[in-house]
Amino acid sequence: MEKNSVKLLVFSSTAAIYGEPKQIPIQEDNLQKPINAYDETKLAIERMLKWYGQAYGIKSVSLRYFNVAGAYHTGEIGEYHQPETLLIPILLRAVRSKRDHVKIYGFDYPTKDGTCIRDYIHIEDLTEAHLQSLHYLENISAEGGYFDVFNIGSGMGFSIIKILNAVKEITGYDINYKFAPRREGDFAILIASNENAKIFCTGIQNIITSN
Repeated sequence: MEKNSVKLLVFSSTAAIYGEPKQIPIQEDNLQKPINAYDETKLAIERMLKWYGQAYGIKSVSLRYFNVAGAYHTGEIGEYHQPETLLIPILLRAVRSKRDHVKIYGFDYPTKDGTCIRDYIHIEDLTEAHLQSLHYLENISAEGGYFDVFNIGSGMGFSIIKILNAVKEITGYDINYKFAPRREGDFAILIASNENAKIFCTGIQNIITSN
C-alpha cells in the first residue's frame, strides 16, 4: 500500500468472524471467534489495517457483510456461482428449471420453524455503503491513521422457510423441499445490529451536504 501511495481503503470483511454469537443482534464489539481459515484471514486483515494505519497514517474502514443478495436493478449485472451455494439463487434456479426439490439443511434449530435465520442485505445497498465509506474517509481528519468496523446488514432476520415461501408467492411456483442434516458451521441465528452503520451514514450525509 505504501509503495502505491494508498491512503484510503475500504475492506470487504464478513460477519462470519463472530462465529456463533452469544447475543442477537450482533454488535461490532461482540466476541470474534472465527471457525475456519477464511474467517480467520478476514479478522487478521482487520487487525493488520488497524496497526498499519497507526504506522503509516492510512485511513481504513472494514465492512462486515451479512448475507448479500440480489442483482443490479436493471438486470444487467448479477451474481453467478458454479456450483451455486447461496439460498436465493438456488431457489430461483429451482423455479426456472422446475427442479424436483431443493435441500434445506437443518430442521431442528431453536427458531420458530426450525430453520436458520439470516440477515439479508441487497447488493445495491452494499455498494452504497462502500461509496459512503470512501466519502467518509476522504473527509475525516486523522493524522495518525484511522480504522473502524461496521456491520452491514438490514437488522432483520428471515428464516429459510420464510424466504422459500416468499419466492413461491412472487413466482407462483410451488417449490418442493426436503430436509437434510445440519451443515457444520451453520449457526441458528445471525442478525446484524446496524445502529453504528446508521449513525455512520448520517454523518457522511452531513459531510456531503456541508461540502
